[in-house]
Amino acid sequence: MRAANNNTKNRFLKNHFQPEFHDEESYLDHQELLRKTELIPLHPKSIVNKVKSPDVGMEYSLNPYQGCEHGCAYCYARPTHEYWGYSAGHDFEQKILVKHNAPELLEKLLNDKKWQAKTISLSGNTDCYQPAERQLKITRSLLQLFLKYRHPVGIITKNALILRDLDLLKALAEQNLVSVAISITTLNENLRRKLEPRTASVKNRLDTIKQLADNNIPVMAMMAPIIPSLNSHEILPLAKKVAEMGAYNIGYTMVRLNGAVEEVFTQWIQENYPDRAQRVLNQIKSTHGGSTADSRFGTRMKGEGNIAQLVKDQFEMARKKYGLDRKTKPLDTTLFISGGGQLSLF
Repeated sequence: MRAANNNTKNRFLKNHFQPEFHDEESYLDHQELLRKTELIPLHPKSIVNKVKSPDVGMEYSLNPYQGCEHGCAYCYARPTHEYWGYSAGHDFEQKILVKHNAPELLEKLLNDKKWQAKTISLSGNTDCYQPAERQLKITRSLLQLFLKYRHPVGIITKNALILRDLDLLKALAEQNLVSVAISITTLNENLRRKLEPRTASVKNRLDTIKQLADNNIPVMAMMAPIIPSLNSHEILPLAKKVAEMGAYNIGYTMVRLNGAVEEVFTQWIQENYPDRAQRVLNQIKSTHGGSTADSRFGTRMKGEGNIAQLVKDQFEMARKKYGLDRKTKPLDTTLFISGGGQLSLF
């Protein structure tokens, strides 16, 4: 199952390919092709990026994969696939660019005597624990390096696969070198399957929070994004549930449909929830100054207007009501072995 039902036009390309089906057999062949995922090697010269956006909440990001098979209909990262000559629609979910040399590039950076330790966040763009990671184990190799060099790392994911690396996470947490955010958009499994078709189930994500918390790994929940009239009514019950699982805090963002994401999401909601599609789109616009898109620093993440204020008030209430306003110590940057060193992984 894919969230996008077509390939959107790439804004950087003059020509757009649109398949024509002359019979049912050719259509079914095309649908079968769309169910397949292609892993395409990518060989970047650097792997860690300085985050210049002031409202993202991270200083540096590292993405071992471009594109994401999770296929969330609302994903803000979809338009980045256009820079590689692909579509933000099916291609984003199906053609996954893999940075096999990510561990090599990270170790090169950590061995640079000029590098000063700052928290590097995995999944600033696409999920570092998406399905391809089960086979390729690039994220696991990166965590081994963070542990080896005693370097702080942040992780955000919506995949229970993170529990595979519990051994490394525990070792990092013992030295205050890791924090995790688990993204949970809804408690409604039926909505989850449609909206985020290849992600971990709601139950597995809640269990992931519990297992991380039980192993003293600091974990918060991210309800991202809030989509008016779709999941906006779930703020309090979801907050209650993640608090019960051991999350120390909860965050959120309002949905915004920049670039080709608008086309993907609009087609998705018209197909899956035709009875409320226009209402949802209109309410999204009301939170972003009359547009579904929003690139304004300071307002794009939280929105504006009555609906955005109501969401903000509910989150403030939820944090107080369920003890989700706890703080954690900043990750430790003083343990970093500058320029490398011979350290055991454990």
